[in-house]
Amino acid sequence: MVAPPDNDVLWARALHFSHNGSPALTGVSLGVREGEILAVTGPRGAGKTTLLQCLSGQLLPDKGGEVWFNSTPVHTMGPLVRERLRRDRFGWIDPEPALVPELNVWENTALPLMLRGTARREAKTAAHEWLDRLDVGRLARKRPRALSMAERQRVAIARALAHAPNVVFADEPTATLHRADRAHVLRTLTAAARSHAITVVLATHDSEVSALADRTVSLLDGRRVNTVHLPAAPADPDSTEGRAACSLSV
Repeated sequence: MVAPPDNDVLWARALHFSHNGSPALTGVSLGVREGEILAVTGPRGAGKTTLLQCLSGQLLPDKGGEVWFNSTPVHTMGPLVRERLRRDRFGWIDPEPALVPELNVWENTALPLMLRGTARREAKTAAHEWLDRLDVGRLARKRPRALSMAERQRVAIARALAHAPNVVFADEPTATLHRADRAHVLRTLTAAARSHAITVVLATHDSEVSALADRTVSLLDGRRVNTVHLPAAPADPDSTEGRAACSLSV
């Protein structure tokens, strides 16, 4: 077992994972630098969510795959240690904001802080600061049912950022939003991450979303791929189709 490069906050080698016998990841390796916004792209079913779950310690890779966080092996940690790592060092944003309906907006935002023992007043202050940054501070005392989908998603982003995580994992965070709301939410997330040097690993099949990232990694059928665009081939003189373009994935 070889330790990863020092400048990678996350590093994965030879990740394999199967769901009910069906391969979801096949030999995926990658590194993520500190403060980087990395987009993991690919069609639905490509393995994007599974990759994020492995990187965040929610799933353990099969066949000797390795995941490292700040040069510490996540794949050798026990369940309780991985749970504490996710609570203290990572933030997670789902496609649909999973807010607690019984809690108001600021309580939902402060929940990760309070779960790790932060005093209520301190947790409330941090929650309000992030809600204000995300332009939903005026909603702090409302329940989730009184919010629009875009407002709920901004609250979910505030919750993922409020405890000052090292890494935020965002799984299709704009999938349920309209175009205008999608752009606003993504700009807010990326600006907040950059201002606080937070690493973001973002799963998306939307090219407009991935364009906001520093770098893109593409998956297809659980494998990491690179797409090489070949020059157009000369047309057959008898063909009516003109020139054709080809691409090769490797």
